[in-house]
Amino acid sequence: MSTPLVIALTPGEPAGVGPDIAVRLAQQPPAYALVLIADPAMLEARAQQLCLAFAAREWKGRDAAGPGVYVLPTKAKYPAKPGQLDVANAPYVIETLRTAVAGCLRGEFDALVTGPVHKSIINDAGIAFTGHTEFLAVQSRAPQPVMMLACPGLRVALVTIHLPLAAVPGAITRERLIAVLEVLHRDLRNRFSIADPRILVCGLNPHAGESGHLGREEIEVIEPVIRDLSARGMRLRGPVPADTAFIPAQLADVDAVLAMYHDQGLPVLKHHDFAHAVNITLGLPFVRTSVDHGTALELAGSGHADVSSLLAAIEMARSLIR
Repeated sequence: MSTPLVIALTPGEPAGVGPDIAVRLAQQPPAYALVLIADPAMLEARAQQLCLAFAAREWKGRDAAGPGVYVLPTKAKYPAKPGQLDVANAPYVIETLRTAVAGCLRGEFDALVTGPVHKSIINDAGIAFTGHTEFLAVQSRAPQPVMMLACPGLRVALVTIHLPLAAVPGAITRERLIAVLEVLHRDLRNRFSIADPRILVCGLNPHAGESGHLGREEIEVIEPVIRDLSARGMRLRGPVPADTAFIPAQLADVDAVLAMYHDQGLPVLKHHDFAHAVNITLGLPFVRTSVDHGTALELAGSGHADVSSLLAAIEMARSLIR
């Protein structure tokens, strides 16, 4: 038996919609091996609440794998109640991620797809956690992770990720901007097979600083980096005022937009195509994609959670592997 593609899936926060969309996905036998890293009892309980059948084999390793749905058991401390967060289950969420990363690093899994986590409940449990991107980078010792969201027709990467807005200007350094652009350029080539990526770089301030009258980050950091990396052969344009960076004329010949901070770029992409948007972590030694939505606690166990983003994340992972 030839070994199929193996994709690990962590459903995320057990009180949210992650288990719902995981068991819904498992209703159709996949052409690859889908390994749910989760508590089997939790998945079975959620499937029963949704009036869905759920049958998955226990994961015994890649050598014994064929196409289908598997569970790699990871025990939650307490049963999860849909919509009700419990700090006692935060270590379980972290353990599923540690298990997934370890499997990716040793070649057991070809890619990792993650469901939504609830960052505040993890922090309330006394675990320092700012997000998947940063956590996965630490676990895999990746020096510069880059968060990029993609949907049909648009890719948006970020220089800074989960920072308070007041901390963003100080984080826009020459060193960070160069490192992010190098990772973005390299992975657009290696992961997305774009031979000569064209990247549009947003300014930080309104009107890209208005020649220094509305801020000097463009003059002192962003413009010099663009000049230097362009001289090395990268196809960069900017800094462009963010309020006009996403109009069709600007995007016509662009492979990715680099925004300076989280809410500068992501609202535009999510408005463009929320249902099919995928979160991708660049700069890791393995493929990682994710849904682009949150835990949606109010929908957990209701049967109304949309599986579209998870399907898009899996298809993106399969594409990046190929």
